[in-house]
Amino acid sequence: MTSSAPASDSPVLAAARRAREAAAALAPLPRTVRDRALLAIADALEARAAEVVEANAADVARARAAGTSETVIDRLTLTRERVAAIASDVRDVVALPDPVGEVVRGSTLPNGLELRQVRVPLGVVGIIYEGRPNVTVDAAALCLKSGNAALLRGSSSAYASNEALVGVLRDAVAGAGLPADAVQLVPGESRESVHELMRARGLVDVLIPRGGASLIRTVVTESTVPVIETGTGNCHVYVDELADLDMAVELLVNSKAQRPGVCNAAETVLVHAGVADRFLPLALAALTAAGVTVHGDEAWQKAGAGAGVRVEPATDVDWETEYLSYDIAAAVVPDLDAAVAHIRRWTSGHTEAIVTRDTAAARRFVSLMDSAAVMVNASTRFTDGARFGFGAEIGISTQKLHARGPMGLPELTTTRYVITGEGHTVE
Repeated sequence: MTSSAPASDSPVLAAARRAREAAAALAPLPRTVRDRALLAIADALEARAAEVVEANAADVARARAAGTSETVIDRLTLTRERVAAIASDVRDVVALPDPVGEVVRGSTLPNGLELRQVRVPLGVVGIIYEGRPNVTVDAAALCLKSGNAALLRGSSSAYASNEALVGVLRDAVAGAGLPADAVQLVPGESRESVHELMRARGLVDVLIPRGGASLIRTVVTESTVPVIETGTGNCHVYVDELADLDMAVELLVNSKAQRPGVCNAAETVLVHAGVADRFLPLALAALTAAGVTVHGDEAWQKAGAGAGVRVEPATDVDWETEYLSYDIAAAVVPDLDAAVAHIRRWTSGHTEAIVTRDTAAARRFVSLMDSAAVMVNASTRFTDGARFGFGAEIGISTQKLHARGPMGLPELTTTRYVITGEGHTVE
């Protein structure tokens, strides 16, 4: 398919126009065709893993030379085993239900008209993300499965990796009979290419930022293209007066330390004053054993001194921080309502948890929270598309329009109304 892009178009806008044409070609295709392309992608990733790993090695070498932390380098690194796992994830996407064509609701009106609200692809989905090349494949696979064209803008730190991956994806998609431009890497490594993508209203239907607070804030505030905001994770665990304290310790450590560098990890723990004397020593021992540094209020500092554990004094900066590290903010609160007030002031709207045996307290906590997910006696780490049974996610939305929480395939669609009559006219 040839593009009708104006000669004055920049490379970014030209890519967006090609994506729009590809999206129009994708929309009417049946599931079998899209699934065939996804299986071809999985096979191609395994067959060309060496090529991908070689390109990735160049990115990793540059990152190390620039003094990048090993945590970030680990996210950047691809091995043959990781590429094989990514291919396996693509095959998992194939097995997921197809959202396109699903009838959301339908009825026959009193005048005999048949009314159906049907899921259809969004069109062109732009994804702006940081140095995790696995997102390149995950996002492309989810977009293709839901009938959308993908415009991928990863960070410059992973440019060689993303370029190699997208080359594999495009060849596989074209070989399966779909337009190669259904998957494109946004041209350029400069910030200007990101800004052009954010201003491509009318060519790009929606942007999804995945990354840190600065990236998300920039896209949300500067984009003229509609944005689905995937938020940062300033998640809270509240230990109620009637909590099972052993359970509370286990859930707290799991929420914080099982994988601290992700958005659904807990960043603050609040403890009811009625159980503080008993709970704080238990929590400090367990958190310290897990390598977690506590940034606490006076009650936590006093408990730390008594237990021989250094507790850093907490400030307002700690209450608002998404650490993404082995750090946690901690406070004692007089009651549930005080915990709710603290959370509503500082939360990013991602996930909050209560640990309690009191069903009335649990119901009140849930009713007063204004976040995308609320856990009762469960780890915050469960806020995840795969753990929710969605099979995959393209991000976790903390906004309230269109999509909220883990975004699976249905969230990559919109709806249209299809009305069928027999010569009906309006009187």
